[in-house]
Amino acid sequence: MKKVVLFCAAGMSTSLLVSKMQKAAAAKGLDYEIAAHPLSEVDIHGPEASIILLGPQVRFKLNEIKAKFADKPVEAIEMRDYGMMNGENVIKHVAEVLGD
Repeated sequence: MKKVVLFCAAGMSTSLLVSKMQKAAAAKGLDYEIAAHPLSEVDIHGPEASIILLGPQVRFKLNEIKAKFADKPVEAIEMRDYGMMNGENVIKHVAEVLGD
């Protein structure tokens, strides 16, 4: 199982996206555990992640988080996919990055 961890400003706005991502991953037969947390918890939940995704509101932290977690992929969620809550597109991107 791979862990997909999303971080946003407060950890709340991504909950709907997480739900849609879970459905999309299940439909594709991907064994992903997907969770969202506030960016303030990146040091707690980042180390266990297979991939870290940042919401558009915290994408300005991308380089800082990439430097902190140089051993894993760190990506910013596309603003359009985030705004449309397009979990299928986000999962497609995650699967490409993780080689699934």
